[in-house]
Amino acid sequence: MELRQIKYFMEVAKEEHVTEAAHRLHVAQSAVSRQIAKLEDELGVELFLREGRNVKLTHAGKIFLQHMESAMNEIDRAVAAIDSYLNPETGKIRLGFPNSLATKTLPRVISAFRSQYSDIGFDFHQGANKELRELVERGEIDLAFVSPVPESTPEISTEVFFSESMRVLLPIQHRLAKKDSVNLRELMNDQFVLFRTGYDMRSLVIEACRQVSFEPKVGFESDDVYTMKGLVEAGLGVSLLPETLLAEQTPPGTVSLPIGVPQVTRTVGVIVTNVRTLPPSEKLFYDFLISYYRRLNQFSL
Repeated sequence: MELRQIKYFMEVAKEEHVTEAAHRLHVAQSAVSRQIAKLEDELGVELFLREGRNVKLTHAGKIFLQHMESAMNEIDRAVAAIDSYLNPETGKIRLGFPNSLATKTLPRVISAFRSQYSDIGFDFHQGANKELRELVERGEIDLAFVSPVPESTPEISTEVFFSESMRVLLPIQHRLAKKDSVNLRELMNDQFVLFRTGYDMRSLVIEACRQVSFEPKVGFESDDVYTMKGLVEAGLGVSLLPETLLAEQTPPGTVSLPIGVPQVTRTVGVIVTNVRTLPPSEKLFYDFLISYYRRLNQFSL
């Protein structure tokens, strides 16, 4: 079985017409027909049913196509990996991140990286910490920004880049809006706007409320920061969000206040696979992140 035969087979399956497939492949129709026949002889089964000038996949052909599509995807990834190995500065980085880092942290670091490595592309995957960790463990991505940062395991390594305080976001007409800071227990009778179940940021807020002996009343859930801010601005609840999401982007109808009791912070960092060697482009980006945040942390001291 040759790679050429597989390519011819997949093109005919797509076009459902041998002549059209040959035209797109820039080869003679007889060459396509000959290679398909050889493939069918080798497999011992018909892959196509002839219907006049058109062809249709047989049941066996559909099964074969499904597996060949997966195989060709792996071949494409292998070729891309070799290209990246030969020149890591022109590869593509598969990077995961949560919604809470999408508006400020991620754009800044990507901009700094692209100023040095302008030919490297990114394939972004957005999700909750749990989803991102599963993507890393399955090999669909090799590293991901996360917050809060989990403990390292045999499957993943973790690196904390910085910590930041959480702040309370209140409607401007809220009874506590003019205070200098808030004891979280003062919000025990308010409705909360939180991230959906499965997001570690939600667990962080719930645990903070439990520290001052109450269970938050969840009125609204979302996985979009802008939606959460809008709900607070409309007076439909209160929320706890990281200070980086509020420093420059507090809606006009809201007030952002520090939390006096308890102290609530989140860690921000990355997870990387422990079971595979990072591809060259990802390794270049990971090393850049370590250096980038080390410099930032030294400057902030």
